[in-house]
Amino acid sequence: MDSAVVGHLGTSALAGLALASSVLLTVVGLCVFLAYATTASVARRLGAGDSPGALQVGVDGMWLAFTLGVVLAAGLWIAAPWVVGVMGADDETARQAVTYLRWSAPGLVGMLLVLAATGTLRGLQDTRTPLGVAVTGAVVNSVLNVFLVWGLHLGIAGSGAGTALTQLGMAVALATVVVRGARTAGSSLRPAAGGIWASARHGLPLLARTATLRGAILLTTWVATGLGAVTLAGHQVVSSVWGLAAFALDALAIAAQALVGHALGAGDVPRTRGILRRTLQWGVGAGVVLGLVLGGAAALYAPLFTSDDEVRHAIVVGMLVAGLCMPIAGWVFVLDGVLIGAGDGRFLAWAGLVTLVVYVPVALAVRAYAPAGAEGLVWLTAAFSGVFMLARAATTGYRARGTAWMVTGT
Repeated sequence: MDSAVVGHLGTSALAGLALASSVLLTVVGLCVFLAYATTASVARRLGAGDSPGALQVGVDGMWLAFTLGVVLAAGLWIAAPWVVGVMGADDETARQAVTYLRWSAPGLVGMLLVLAATGTLRGLQDTRTPLGVAVTGAVVNSVLNVFLVWGLHLGIAGSGAGTALTQLGMAVALATVVVRGARTAGSSLRPAAGGIWASARHGLPLLARTATLRGAILLTTWVATGLGAVTLAGHQVVSSVWGLAAFALDALAIAAQALVGHALGAGDVPRTRGILRRTLQWGVGAGVVLGLVLGGAAALYAPLFTSDDEVRHAIVVGMLVAGLCMPIAGWVFVLDGVLIGAGDGRFLAWAGLVTLVVYVPVALAVRAYAPAGAEGLVWLTAAFSGVFMLARAATTGYRARGTAWMVTGT
């Protein structure tokens, strides 16, 4: 929605959003361990019959999220001009990117609390509450974006502010549910240094794993920037649609996290294997369907994002490539979820480093030799959604074939 609303402010605004959202999502993405590690830990304790302990893990994770959110929001607001400058954008694109980052920065507190609270509820096998809050948040965010950008004429600043306000509201809603559950179970609501440190320690391998993933995404944006405004604007839309598909496919990964964690906590290895097999089937199948729909319909939805014919063409051809690679993504995301649910973060950290090493020279070659415009976006999309995702598929697939990741108990 951000991309659709901002895209009609002009190519520079859409390119600025590409830079800003890449930076913002990198900050949030590095903290995704707040959800993933919490889901796995809560699910294990629930599987072992320790409901108060499960909710205590969730409360500690929320305190960690709040602390990190305050620090990172302040840091991002201050460092926004420098961060955007490092990406090498022209003056107008850089100005738009800095504006979006500064207006959206306060929402980081909400974004991280949403991660921790959602991870807790998923670990408790409650996926309906996060769904309800997410749907409500999406609707509210859409209305706020249109009202602030076009109604109050705030431009790209309105888009950033709308996102920040929505995330803070979602955080309050989800935190309220977790706090109510903790009180019912008799868990403490006070910040406990030991519990907060344990949450941080368990999340460190996933932080390292996510750092390699976000490094690849930032590198991709940097390459797109070097190929010109048309490529960068097209990349923003392609990456946004890819991200939408990734969230859809990630639903299966998150189901795998919660179910695998619960099964291993209960010591049920055969059920763990069954979950792995079934979620992989669904992941690849869903990837095929999403690839056909999003790739085949690109010419229909590209005009929703921009009136620039060159950017529209770049979006269409970029999405055709991304659609072809979507089944690979379905496989990768599910295996990620299975291994995260098993607490196999250390392996994922090393695997992430290997895949990044494989991807870097390919991305640099695209920057050096690919032409600007639509053709450049085709090569860049093929490098990321093809080469990078295949490398992730190979490493996680190799691990899943063995048994070292199936550690039972709490």
